[in-house]
Amino acid sequence: MKHTLVLVGRPNVGKSTLFNRLTRSRDALVADLPGLTRDRQYGVGRLGNRPFIVVDTAGFDPAAKDGIMHEMARQAEQAIAEADAVLFIVDGRAGLTPHDRAIAERLRRIGRPLHLVVNKAEGMRREIVSAEFHELACGEPMPVSAAHGDGVRELIEIALADSPEHEADEAQGDGPRVAIVGRPNVGKSTLVNALLGEERVIAFDMPGTTRDAISVPFERNGRHYTLIDTAGLRRRGKVFEAVEKFSVIKTLQAIEQANVVVLLVDAAAEVSDQDAHIAGFVLEAGRALVVAVNKWDGLNDYVRERIRADLARKLHFLSFAKVHYVSALHGEGINALMKSVDGAYAAAMIKLPTPKLTRALMAAVAKQSPPRHGIFRPKPRYAHQGGSNPPVIVIHGNALDHLPGAYLRYLERSFMEAFRLQGTPLRLELKSTRNPYASEK
Repeated sequence: MKHTLVLVGRPNVGKSTLFNRLTRSRDALVADLPGLTRDRQYGVGRLGNRPFIVVDTAGFDPAAKDGIMHEMARQAEQAIAEADAVLFIVDGRAGLTPHDRAIAERLRRIGRPLHLVVNKAEGMRREIVSAEFHELACGEPMPVSAAHGDGVRELIEIALADSPEHEADEAQGDGPRVAIVGRPNVGKSTLVNALLGEERVIAFDMPGTTRDAISVPFERNGRHYTLIDTAGLRRRGKVFEAVEKFSVIKTLQAIEQANVVVLLVDAAAEVSDQDAHIAGFVLEAGRALVVAVNKWDGLNDYVRERIRADLARKLHFLSFAKVHYVSALHGEGINALMKSVDGAYAAAMIKLPTPKLTRALMAAVAKQSPPRHGIFRPKPRYAHQGGSNPPVIVIHGNALDHLPGAYLRYLERSFMEAFRLQGTPLRLELKSTRNPYASEK
């Protein structure tokens, strides 16, 4: 097992900046705003040939008793329980605070190796910036600059002193990457927790609780996945805060990086145009898709029929995607949902032999010929696969740039029926043969 380092501290001391430095990524949102991080975020760092796991946590307040701060504190407590070593981050420029003392008192009782990190120490003398933090009795303070990298390597060498010198990377892959997307407060975090069987991310009755895109590896029925819980996407005119704009960007990036997207719709509210916009993002990215209608339990037959009609009307362009009616809170419909996720992933990554593709193309052309363009009729001749996730089919022939959109949609449907592609969109690329005599009179 890789050594696990957990970053703990009060809000806005630079934990996410250090996380991004250690993982060489921009996975954690960083802004000059206290309380930006809420869920714990995992990443992998490496020191030489020693890989290690880094866990970013929310601003820790051991005294929080209720509300979102209490949920954030619980996330930090769970991360500390998993730690091989804890990096307690304090702000060297702000100095020692009562909040730091409260956290230190809690951390001294955890029974884990503890390292006191004085961040934002760039341009300051080490002995001066660290002097007052000796009072915390959490070991020798180590001045660093997460933003500039000063002292970070030395810190990690000390933190990993007891970890194995050589450790092979796990041969095991992450499996399908599954992003859960939807409007705010539709139950995305609740669904993630239901799949994991634990409260891995904060599920709170307040829109905008999730701000970052949180990746969580997990195993189900012997298969490995990476779940991505995302921030809710509002209409563009409703997005005001800079932090929320960054959250939208992280969600769109999560869609791009996913293999399968689960679009979560709230059955307790009507299917909105925003749901259609989010589905459009997924379709434009070419990702496999499964639609889940959450909060289905407790609705009467009339409301259920109305929601089905709304889905058929507003999401008609998602005919390739399966629809499931679930209750994330009670775990109903989850097994069928994951079967469709597996099916959509298999369809997105399918390998299509050239002879079979060409036969399917010829069968479609024989059933319905392309319409004429002037005195010429476009002639598709053969097809081969040009990519996966989504499947790309490259069609070669003459005058294919004159094929109308309706006929291309007909070819897409023909290929999807021929190869039983359920849950993934399809892309067609056209390659017309050039006439060598076209330039001669």
